[in-house]
Amino acid sequence: MDNNNQNKQGQLQIDLSQEVSKGIYSNFAIISHSSSEFVVDFAALLPGLPKAQVRSRILLAPEHAKRLLAALQENVVKYESEFGKIEMHNQKPRTINPFINKGDA
Repeated sequence: MDNNNQNKQGQLQIDLSQEVSKGIYSNFAIISHSSSEFVVDFAALLPGLPKAQVRSRILLAPEHAKRLLAALQENVVKYESEFGKIEMHNQKPRTINPFINKGDA
């Protein structure tokens, strides 16, 4: 096997379409979970609108959710070392659990 094949095998190829590369604006996320998956809903909460509109939903296996958490933490540390501390202005966490049974509430 030559070096080019070895390098290609060690690298992950990712296809990013032009439409997806534009991204989706989100300033609000709702995270919930069941025993088998994590659900992350990305929403936009805009002034003058009565409710947030979910723009995208991502489903993750628990192991991948933990990997995402670690990757986000690593990137926040890198960001803050380059640009300074990210300030959280009087933000209280909110929890919404769509998996709760009505009998449990």
